[in-house]
Amino acid sequence: MRNPAPARRRRSPARRRLRRLQFRLTLAYTLVTLAGVSVLSWMVIRTDARSWRAAEYDEMNRRAAVSTSLIYYTDEGLQLDGLYDDDATRGYPRVNVLHASADGSLRRVFTSPGPISAPIGEDRLTGLARSAMRRDDTVRAEVPDVRGGTAYLLARPFHHDETQEVRGAVVVAGDPAHRMAEHDRLVMSVLVGAGLLTTLAAGTGHLLSGRSLRPAWESLEAQERTLADAAHELRTPVAVMRSSVDVAGTDPRGLDPHLPRIRRATERLADVVENVLTRGRLQAAHRDALRAVPLRLDQLVEQTCEELSAGRHVLTTSLDASVVTADPALVRIAVRNLLDNALRHGRGPGDPPGSAEVHVMVRGATVVVADRGPGIGAADLPALTERFRSPGGGTGIGLSLVSEIATAHGGALTADLRPGGGTLVRLSLDRRDQRPAHGAGPVPGRGPAS
Repeated sequence: MRNPAPARRRRSPARRRLRRLQFRLTLAYTLVTLAGVSVLSWMVIRTDARSWRAAEYDEMNRRAAVSTSLIYYTDEGLQLDGLYDDDATRGYPRVNVLHASADGSLRRVFTSPGPISAPIGEDRLTGLARSAMRRDDTVRAEVPDVRGGTAYLLARPFHHDETQEVRGAVVVAGDPAHRMAEHDRLVMSVLVGAGLLTTLAAGTGHLLSGRSLRPAWESLEAQERTLADAAHELRTPVAVMRSSVDVAGTDPRGLDPHLPRIRRATERLADVVENVLTRGRLQAAHRDALRAVPLRLDQLVEQTCEELSAGRHVLTTSLDASVVTADPALVRIAVRNLLDNALRHGRGPGDPPGSAEVHVMVRGATVVVADRGPGIGAADLPALTERFRSPGGGTGIGLSLVSEIATAHGGALTADLRPGGGTLVRLSLDRRDQRPAHGAGPVPGRGPAS
């Protein structure tokens, strides 16, 4: 029996390479998504900031226009009574009216009531008012306030009713922070959404990269398992042939006495190669890739029995006519492995080597092989169908391969203790046809096959 841990260790470098490749694909997918989300988030945040800025200036311009329309002149001079009664001059944004005196200086003659949101120096208001009066047009600017922040200013000139001379300006002061709460909430929502989207993209990328690499992963693991099986199974027959040749080189009788042993090792080597190649085919193909055709299962089993080498064993058959849909090559290998296993281990206590008594039956889609060996119970079979389990000197993958062939056909491999001693092993090619087979003794009229 050989521990399968070394095979797993041999697979670890390939696993690590595929893991690194999957990590790189996930990282690339995440970075591309992050770059796209970052650009989109920046555009959304910048556009929203511009929208709030434009909305602030629109409101400031509206208040300035309404305020200039409420200013008028009489014989008594400038009249501002209309400003005190209009909603456009109350609250935020703050409206300031600067009027030119006879000496040309500007003084503030009106300030809308309400809290000061962005206190601005008098020189800033005066400077912008003079600029609007000089241009006779609306001007706006962003200036620092006394708190160190930024304030919006918009100045609109007003004229004397009779002379149409520019006599002052209405300066409206706005505070960017007034509307920043909504903008900040949008920024937070965009950033959280971008983070969640990037995380989702990373998880999706990891899943997709894993799925895209799965065929390569499975193919690589199948190749490594095949190589591990070949290295493990070929070692024994090659060692036998080499030792036989070495002994024959020093034997004065020559090579002839050692030819039977070399021949047996060669046959075993051929069986091992065929088993390993078949296992690789099963691992590389899906169930629907099997070359399944209608076949006479009883005739295939009979031909396989006839192909066995002659010996002291006793092989009897009880074969019912049966037609199944299966892969003939795989079924033949499975039956031969069951027969080899039974002939090798099917002798009773005290019987000489090679004197096994084996009975083979075909019932429907099930092949039953019975022997008189130590006996294998249902609880013992799973361990014996693992790779590299060879408790009796067998090939190590024989029963494991039979189990895989049964599974590939939708069936199963089961075992029970045989009444009177021995084992009943059932190879079912159809899960619906797993009937127990009783009476595994020789059947009259069907004599020993060899």
